[in-house]
Amino acid sequence: MGHSDLHAGTDATADESLQNLDSPKFHPHVLVPNLPLLQALHELQSIMEYYTILAIPILISTVWFLTANLSRTSHPTFTNKSIVLLIAHPDDEAMFFSPTLLALTARESGNHVKILCLSNGNADGLGQKREKELHVSGQMLGLRSKDDVLVLNSPDFVDGMNTKWEVEKVANILRQAFSSQQAQKGRESDDAPTATIQVLITFDRSGVSKHPNHIALYHGARAWLNGIMKGKRGWRCPVEFHTLTSVSIVRKYTSFLDAPTTMLLGFLSGLKNSGRHDKSEGRKQALFVNDMGQWRQGQKAMTRAHKSQMRWFRWGWITFGRYMVVNDLKREII
Repeated sequence: MGHSDLHAGTDATADESLQNLDSPKFHPHVLVPNLPLLQALHELQSIMEYYTILAIPILISTVWFLTANLSRTSHPTFTNKSIVLLIAHPDDEAMFFSPTLLALTARESGNHVKILCLSNGNADGLGQKREKELHVSGQMLGLRSKDDVLVLNSPDFVDGMNTKWEVEKVANILRQAFSSQQAQKGRESDDAPTATIQVLITFDRSGVSKHPNHIALYHGARAWLNGIMKGKRGWRCPVEFHTLTSVSIVRKYTSFLDAPTTMLLGFLSGLKNSGRHDKSEGRKQALFVNDMGQWRQGQKAMTRAHKSQMRWFRWGWITFGRYMVVNDLKREII
């Protein structure tokens, strides 16, 4: 064997030794991959992901169902009352108040609910059509008959984002419609204040969408009720005044997911005010949460009754809008 052959053999032996060092068999702590086991784990992961995806809608449905039922049992509601929903435009009742209407018009509640709409929404020249749509929508949301919907068509209440309604004119409409004869004539007496309705519901001071027409309803309603109570110190207002709470833009589009948030905030607010709660004023907050069937009914009131208003952006509202699912009403103290 020559010198070159010996050198070649030595190199071959060294390369083989290096390969052995890199072999998993040479390192007792290195595990050899088990391909069948890895494949089984991968298949198990895929199955778990599949069932997780299937579980999401089931979980959503369960949370929604439980929240809707919990709101009915843990929050006060109204029974055997004469109730008026005061709105500014046809479609307000469906886009903002459908949970309230569907709850308060339930047959077992014994309530008689009416809608007073101060304009026919004629901003686009569709006033007469929108008025008819409101009558249909009202019955879809539980009103007894079309006669329980009153729509005004007055130059004092022109529909428009740039139109401000006079507060006193709103108050005067309510005075003419719901004050007793004595109160309408301005007669003062020591008798208890009276009205022809028991509950008035409308927007709060922010109007939910900051629409000036919505905001005017709030201030007009307060002005009317303050007039009823003028000189009646020591008496309770004969009309419970409840307003729909405005929320942030983020919460507006969280659909039923805002219900637990609303319930938690209401609970915390109750704890905060428990020390100074005036029991003579009765309920402070009412919460209405539509279940899935009621949510679909509210959507139908828009898509089938208010067809003239179903522009592209309203599909987003009726799908993701929290007011299609959740209404929390605050009792205003007069």
